[in-house]
Amino acid sequence: MPTNSAIFAPIPLPPIRMPPSRLHRLGRRCASAVVLCLSVVAAHADQLTVSAASSLTQAFRALGPAFEAASPGTQVRFNFAASDALLAQVAQGAPVDVLACADQMSMDRAQQQGILTISSRTDFARNMLVLVVPRGNPLQLTRLLDLQRPEVRRFAMGQPNGVPAGRYAQHALEQAHLWTALQPKAVFAQNVRQSLDYVARGEVEAGFVYRTDALMRPDEVAVALVLPTDLPVLYPVAVVADSPRQALALRFVDFLSSSPAQAILERHGFLKP
Repeated sequence: MPTNSAIFAPIPLPPIRMPPSRLHRLGRRCASAVVLCLSVVAAHADQLTVSAASSLTQAFRALGPAFEAASPGTQVRFNFAASDALLAQVAQGAPVDVLACADQMSMDRAQQQGILTISSRTDFARNMLVLVVPRGNPLQLTRLLDLQRPEVRRFAMGQPNGVPAGRYAQHALEQAHLWTALQPKAVFAQNVRQSLDYVARGEVEAGFVYRTDALMRPDEVAVALVLPTDLPVLYPVAVVADSPRQALALRFVDFLSSSPAQAILERHGFLKP
């Protein structure tokens, strides 16, 4: 039975011949396209990378758009972690333009290692160390001495060897002559936000965090005690020496001390330095 199927064979096409003038115009268009692509790449060159302490997370996420609005064409990317971890990343060559720490010790080490543009270093905010408990303070903790009570099985704090809030907490306990007795109860966190999470989830009876962290979760935690510290909890910031965007990085550092930035920091519980 005959079929209606057909066999299609390729039809040879004549070679394309283009007049020299048209080839010239096409070349110019290709060159223009290349320039346009390079311009797009150049536009993305104003992407600023800021490594900041975990306790700055919410405040800096609010600051980012404000700085971008004041610096058209700029994009800010943030990397948040414990200050010591950030310092290690930069020391190992991480592409960072600005470093913001939660204590002077971390920034001092960065300066000693030659990581910073020293002239750019400045303090832009202040915080307070507090003892937080689950909402309602069920154990009625009001003093550091209360952590010795048998009902307090565990309390959270940052690892002193890597987290500034942990160093502040250890020092406060040492000043009260409680560190040796209480150390077995300590649950060490990788950063201050992890300490806050432990308390909010009821996994520990108390925890040492910053005041700004406690303000983030008023429905889950309460401040039982504000701890005095020998040194103020100051936040330093500086331009990273290896940054290829020194001028832009310095603009961000300067922006942190401006009135708009300070207003944002204040809304998130930070104090002026």
